Amino acid sequence: METSNTSLGEDFILVGFSDFPQLEVFLFVFILVFYVLTLFGNTTIIVLSRLDLRLHTPMYFFLSHLSFLDLCYTTSTVPQLLINLCGFDRTISYGGCVAQLLIFLALVSTECLLLGVMAFDRYAAVCRPLHYTTIMHPQLCQALAISSWVSGLVNSVIQTGLVMAMPLCSHRLNHFFCEMPIFLKLACEDTNGTEAKMFVARTIILIFPAALILGSYGHIARAILRIKSMAGRRKAFGTCGSHLIVVSLFYGSGIYTYLQPIHRYSENEGKFVAVFYTILTPILNPLIYTLRNKDVKGALWKVLGKSTDVV
Repeated sequence: METSNTSLGEDFILVGFSDFPQLEVFLFVFILVFYVLTLFGNTTIIVLSRLDLRLHTPMYFFLSHLSFLDLCYTTSTVPQLLINLCGFDRTISYGGCVAQLLIFLALVSTECLLLGVMAFDRYAAVCRPLHYTTIMHPQLCQALAISSWVSGLVNSVIQTGLVMAMPLCSHRLNHFFCEMPIFLKLACEDTNGTEAKMFVARTIILIFPAALILGSYGHIARAILRIKSMAGRRKAFGTCGSHLIVVSLFYGSGIYTYLQPIHRYSENEGKFVAVFYTILTPILNPLIYTLRNKDVKGALWKVLGKSTDVV
């Protein structure tokens, strides 16, 4: 490791997957396809949620926010990764790196909180159906969404400020984007105090929403078991199970990356784990939340029908 500290104006080198040259062509095609599908799927959800009155409900209000988050944080990392995989430019400026870290962390933190809010919304819909419209009124939905965004931004500003204040011993980042654990690994000073402060913030952002999700789906599962129809019970469990799979991938990879001690963090493993929450989860969200949904399918056919009529 280099012994001199990096200067504020010095560019960083993103190693990316250059240590695995045999995978770069495959990864480029794979990531490009998934990125295009992510843009299409999430944009479709946002447009349909705005155009169709049947989708003007709390569930689709939060889902449109989730889709916008997925669009933004995928776009904050994937274009840089595609350029990196082509070998055109593996550098990123200091300012660009700070901006990427700040934006990405804010968006991911917001998504952690928003997924918890969405689980509470489903709990209210399934377990308190008679009081659902009273509980999830528009003002509360707006407040929960705004709180998620503001809390995610505040968390990002605090953590980015803490990590960028540390002197770094190298400008070589063994990752495909500016990720928090990499900076802690490159620090030229003891990071125990900084890690302790970050651990508290990460626990609030990751563990509390995850616990809320598990608790909400636990109550939902009990409500589903009271359904007399076996077909209805199977359908409900299938939907909830698919939701939990996506949530588990997102939170599992996030907990692996952000909650383990930095001395146990593997840079090479971290790059591949990051693929899950930067590339795979954003495309799974629109598929899982809408694939079996008759309202979304109906809205899509309605829009396509109108488009066909116009043509």
